[in-house]
Amino acid sequence: MGSDTIVLLSNRELEKMRQAGRLAAELLRHLEPMVKPGVSTLQLNDEAERWTQAHGARSAPLGYNGFPKSICTSVNEVICHGIPNAKQILKEGDIINIDVTPILDGYHGDTSKTFFVGTPSPIAKRLVETTRECLKRGIAEVKPEARIGDIGAAIQEYAESQGFSVVRDFVGHGVSNIFHTAPQVPHYGTRGKGKRLRPGMVFTIEPMINEGTWEAEVQSDKWTALTRDRKLSAQFEHTVAVTKDGVEILTLCEGETDY
Repeated sequence: MGSDTIVLLSNRELEKMRQAGRLAAELLRHLEPMVKPGVSTLQLNDEAERWTQAHGARSAPLGYNGFPKSICTSVNEVICHGIPNAKQILKEGDIINIDVTPILDGYHGDTSKTFFVGTPSPIAKRLVETTRECLKRGIAEVKPEARIGDIGAAIQEYAESQGFSVVRDFVGHGVSNIFHTAPQVPHYGTRGKGKRLRPGMVFTIEPMINEGTWEAEVQSDKWTALTRDRKLSAQFEHTVAVTKDGVEILTLCEGETDY
């Protein structure tokens, strides 16, 4: 995960993170109309790569520790790190998380969102809505002097109150001109525990919430993580900065206030 040292970003670096984050949000917005039955996950990948290059950026996942594609596309029971594939065709009722990280001027904008393909099943709809609410509740805990454990506790409390489970194997992370760095941000935990939040800290909050068990299995490709019971998983992710007053979400489109 990189160094254990938490780096506080300068105002200049935060501005670069805002620009990268906005680009990431715009990329997800650009891809959303393509999310429909009959489209392959490779088509989403290739359009993301084309668009990213056209906007003067490059795709952080491409080649990262050997990852072969430009975005992650995680469908249904895939928790995260799904690899786009020409043979994987979206079908009515699927859910898909698209995770993008363009690098702009050396800085990473990291965000993801779970989309419905056509009309979701009732359980898929409830899972996805719960996961979005988990992200909101996690972000609401971010302010100076709070603890990392406060974020995970808020997410875990809500997810479990809805009858869902929180993935333990994958966590949020510090991000800047380095893709993954300190601190690690678990999406479960205990209030009052963990590192204290300081203005200038930037990290992702990216809860992965499962319909059934929280347990994951990583496939032989060393990337694709599935729910052990093959039930559904959903995820939402934002990159956030701790400010002197609270929190700033860096991965929103221009003019957006909600997510």
